[in-house]
Amino acid sequence: MSEGTAADDFAALLGELKERSGLSYGVLAKRLHMSTSTLHRYCNGDAVPSDYAPVERFARLCKASPGELVELHRRWVLADARRVRKGKSGPSEATSPEVNPEVASPEVNPGVASPAMASPEGPARRRPRRALLAGLAAVVALGGVGLAVAVPSGGAGDEGRRGTAAASGDGGGQEGKGTAASVSPSAGSSSASGEDKGRGKNEDGKGKGEQATKDTSASPAASNDNGTGRPGRATAPASPPLTVDTEPHAWESPCSQRYLTDLPPGRVGPPPLEQDAPGWVAATGAVPSGEQFLKLTVQGKGEETVVLKGLTVRMAGKRAPLAWNDYAMGYPGVGCGGGVPTRFFTVALDAARPGVVPEAGHANFPFKVSESDPEAFYIRADASAYDVSWYLELRWSSGDRSGTLTVDDHGRPFRTSGNNGRPAYEFPLGGEKWVEEGTTE
Repeated sequence: MSEGTAADDFAALLGELKERSGLSYGVLAKRLHMSTSTLHRYCNGDAVPSDYAPVERFARLCKASPGELVELHRRWVLADARRVRKGKSGPSEATSPEVNPEVASPEVNPGVASPAMASPEGPARRRPRRALLAGLAAVVALGGVGLAVAVPSGGAGDEGRRGTAAASGDGGGQEGKGTAASVSPSAGSSSASGEDKGRGKNEDGKGKGEQATKDTSASPAASNDNGTGRPGRATAPASPPLTVDTEPHAWESPCSQRYLTDLPPGRVGPPPLEQDAPGWVAATGAVPSGEQFLKLTVQGKGEETVVLKGLTVRMAGKRAPLAWNDYAMGYPGVGCGGGVPTRFFTVALDAARPGVVPEAGHANFPFKVSESDPEAFYIRADASAYDVSWYLELRWSSGDRSGTLTVDDHGRPFRTSGNNGRPAYEFPLGGEKWVEEGTTE
């Protein structure tokens, strides 16, 4: 198959879906948060998107069937692989050319997941080049993670709880606890505990309030000999000057959110309201499907200004998408509004190295917060080809202090799974049960 044929076949299916929907390019582009000209180029075959997430959102807006979603993903893989080989741009982040285009839902492990996050199906067979790429990705990822906090494995059990941000420091994750709770300010910072002051001299004869220049562990069992060879008292790091409140089940619009759950339609309750979504998720063991929409509210603890330097995506696991049923939260026929909020970012979880990217026209980091001037950030994370466990790291500084906060779902990674080809259901307005999606008149 030639490069032109692959791109043309992909564009042809996009065009068919667009024409069948009866929606104009302008309407679709507005709902997809992209320019009309960009969407027109995709449908004409003049360009192939490097990420599949907007393609899937386009297809769902056009009411594509499960079979059409699978076929569209297959055609995109072929077109994107040939685009990369032709050298028009760098390798696609969403799907590398080594992925078998006949398999819509490959399974990979980038090498950064903890053993607890391993796929229950066991190790997947990998082609030699894919294994090499996975190894290289592991080296790059480990270089980027450095001494980041270890994150416990994800699961549906805690999905319904309100998320929290945990302070991370020199890699001292707390085994078996809901959140990691250590923070390591930068060397020479003024954030060391002030409890030493006024307690007399240390065993080495140093004066009051003097502290070692090294970071000390938060563990009570840690020792600090102060250079004398004799045990000293460990100094616990000070808490960070900011808090992050996380809502892992915010909805971009009533019709945008979907969930996968390993339950038949007869055992699943009707779609909840957005504020009731955490309880519904906990009761059904559900996982966000296709995309997850987060709201992060960041606030300082005092009058001092805290600079938010950036958000980094960390992967805790990447597997084949869940083979569960897919439930749409909106009611068919009911209009779904929802504008684009400020401080809006996207994350392509299918990418080899996902990043937090500001939506077009929106400001990027850094930002400033204090107790009286908080900030709210909205993040849409897309997944189509994988079941992804992930979390965020928020880098901050205040005066001569700096650190990193781990942002997750109440001590567990966020979890977002692709839904290509999964049985899809909707709940008719005024109905009594779930029905196959697309059958509601």
